[in-house]
Amino acid sequence: MNGADMLCDVLLVNGVDVCFANPGTSEMHFVAALDRKPAMRCILGLSEGVVTGAADGYARMADKPAATLLHLGPGLANGLANLHNARRARTPMLNVVGDHASYHLQYDAPLTSDIESLARPMSHWVGRAAGAADIRRCTEEGYAAALANRGVSTMILPADAAWGEVSLETLAPAAIPTPPAIDAEALKASVTALRSGKRVVIMLAGRAMREKPVETAGRIAASTGAALFSTSSGRSARGAGRAFVRPVPYKIDLAVEALKDFEVAICIGGPRPVTFFAYPGKPSTTLPPSCEVIQLAEHEHDLAEVLAILADALGIKPDADFVRNRFTQDDIQVPTGALTPDAISFAIGRRLPENAIIIDEGLTSVGQYPVLAPGLPPHDHLPITGGAIGIGIPLAAGAAIGAPDRKVIAMQADGSGMYTVQGLWTQAREQLDVVTVVFANSAYRILQGEMTNVGVNAYGRNAQRMLDLDAPKLDWCSLAKGLGVEAGRATTIEEFVKLFDGALSRRGPFLIEAVID
Repeated sequence: MNGADMLCDVLLVNGVDVCFANPGTSEMHFVAALDRKPAMRCILGLSEGVVTGAADGYARMADKPAATLLHLGPGLANGLANLHNARRARTPMLNVVGDHASYHLQYDAPLTSDIESLARPMSHWVGRAAGAADIRRCTEEGYAAALANRGVSTMILPADAAWGEVSLETLAPAAIPTPPAIDAEALKASVTALRSGKRVVIMLAGRAMREKPVETAGRIAASTGAALFSTSSGRSARGAGRAFVRPVPYKIDLAVEALKDFEVAICIGGPRPVTFFAYPGKPSTTLPPSCEVIQLAEHEHDLAEVLAILADALGIKPDADFVRNRFTQDDIQVPTGALTPDAISFAIGRRLPENAIIIDEGLTSVGQYPVLAPGLPPHDHLPITGGAIGIGIPLAAGAAIGAPDRKVIAMQADGSGMYTVQGLWTQAREQLDVVTVVFANSAYRILQGEMTNVGVNAYGRNAQRMLDLDAPKLDWCSLAKGLGVEAGRATTIEEFVKLFDGALSRRGPFLIEAVID
């Protein structure tokens, strides 16, 4: 038995039975070990951004970590953007990054790099196996940290540690630290604020946006009059029958306007809301300067339990009623007219299946989905959490593997989709039940808007060529078919409705190129 076998066995005994991989020479002993472990499902990604993005989507839906297998520092570096998104989503995962044999590092071979320094900014835990005998400890520590920290762990596996012999051991699941207790003073301050008659907003983030904690938050809001808003959450429960939690708007002016009247903000699962970017003459935080901020709980807490404790402290019963979103899907008419983001969102909304998973990297093209979502059948919404574009296609692949009985609908901007278009190949290879809607506007539309936000209302050829994708135009149907995914192009809303309805009626991956203005 070698170190790579031990690594696989430790992963499996802890329930990590999916590995997203793009290996190289230094990882071949681990690949061989994976081949000896049929309980481990191995999924190949054709770029490391697909590997890390898919692992993120899987863990968000499966509620347990996946492993990734990456080739040395450059392979890790290729996947860092989506590790940034996973870090912001507080997604538990365990990256296994191969390295040269320890005795070979002194020769500074071409692929030698400082893997620890590359990993640290995007990881909540970084460790290196000192040898084959250290692999069990290192793997267990990384796995436990991923769950306790609610985040990314990166384990560096030297080749000689992987091929070194180890003794057969009896393994047991690693001990996971108990979530920290709620701060008594913060709880007291929250109860006081909610009873004070002041205008209070409860800011939910992370796992506080799951179904049960959202219900509890709804009961607190109904009882106290507090408003419910959400910030960054890797997975949010939306739809009819659930409490309405309003996302803080992306645009700074809208966010400031939405939050301007609040006197107290109780933050559960994340910090106070901040703007994505700095703009001349505008604030970096969107709450009023005079607003008191109470940090009741962080990501590491059991957020469902925190909200239950808060409700109990307020004397609110677990079965108390709350205002539930009304079901309005049947009110959505078949859209007509031009093929626009609004029309597409109506077409998606009127047919969204119950328990679907919405992947949201549509950016400027999601149309009216945020307005429609509360009245649609119950579903989960998985957004781009860290702002690093290129996660939509792999996130959809991972979500489909993590929840194989649920339909995945990916709203995908065309420019960001090109970052990890290889993920379509993984969808085809694994026959994943994903409908990808590409908003083909042939532009980085969000950047065009950002030019206006920074005060540039007119620009010339150089700037225009950095913001347009129309010379030449991308052919998404050809790209999809070349990667094994059946596709169709819609230039009218009638064509889109027909393609979308057909895609919902079958299993397996399908891509719709929606050519919009």
